[in-house]
Amino acid sequence: MKTVVYSKYGSPEVLHLKEIEKPIPKENEVLIRVHTSTVTATDCVFRRGKPKFSRLFTGITKPKNQVLGSEFAGEIETVGSKVKSFKPGDKVYGTTPGAGSYQEYICLVEEKATLAKMPVNKTYEEAIACCDGFLTALPFLRDKGKIQKGNKVLIIGASGSVGSAAVQIADYFGAEVTGVCSTSSKDLVKSIGADKVIDYTKDDFTKNGETYDIIFDLVGKTSFSYCKNSLKQNGKFLQAAITLKVFPSVLMSAMFGNKKAMIMATGLRSPVERTKDLKFITELAEIGKIKSVIDKTFPLEKIVEAHKYVDAGHKKGNVVIQITHN
Repeated sequence: MKTVVYSKYGSPEVLHLKEIEKPIPKENEVLIRVHTSTVTATDCVFRRGKPKFSRLFTGITKPKNQVLGSEFAGEIETVGSKVKSFKPGDKVYGTTPGAGSYQEYICLVEEKATLAKMPVNKTYEEAIACCDGFLTALPFLRDKGKIQKGNKVLIIGASGSVGSAAVQIADYFGAEVTGVCSTSSKDLVKSIGADKVIDYTKDDFTKNGETYDIIFDLVGKTSFSYCKNSLKQNGKFLQAAITLKVFPSVLMSAMFGNKKAMIMATGLRSPVERTKDLKFITELAEIGKIKSVIDKTFPLEKIVEAHKYVDAGHKKGNVVIQITHN
């Protein structure tokens, strides 16, 4: 089967196609014929091995898992004898425990995977675009931010895969949503639920006199200290793009003051929690409360070009990888 592998950290050119044996599921595993995956910012971090603390998860000197890809949509081809919730022919989507979806087939342990049946009204491309971004935005806003109806929420990086999901989740919870994005993304962000849009190339949100219950930074180009005066009393600064610079603010604000800087390792939550959230996201997609945002689609054979596009830092929503089968 076709697989994209990398044996060293670096530029997109470290990725290359390779033929390997198709896996055989064990008694507690499902074999999934993968139709779509994505290129996320995290995939690119893992490929580069930078920032270097990311190597604590991927391998210090070289990648431990040589297949990237953290999410997938596909069809179950075979199930092991002890699998309870799925059967051959089920259309499913989810995330891998680690990586490994840049290939034609994957085997996943039923209890250890974030796995659910796809929304019935979505294609494979649309389903994959409702996956990882929402699985990040939902717990950040609901669990860390304690978002409430009527809250004022500012989302920095509102046009990316997590940002576009965050706009829609905040809108679903009844917040007043302000998105921060570039000029070319303003119409998109408005169309998915933002009440206001700030063009960061023209305006600085910290200078407009507005204050927010939640500021959610998806790009990591600002800081708690810079945003603090734009937070209401008891406001929360949430940062998904975790860098070493954010940890002092998290620690200090936890001990002093009523405005808090918070981070969350959403990908490290248990498969049970993540699958529960994925099923909730499925329900929202099926009733039309959220929609897929897709920027570009690349075939698996163009994975290098796809990573170059995401590295450029201007994607809107999701970059989808299509995997064709002979």
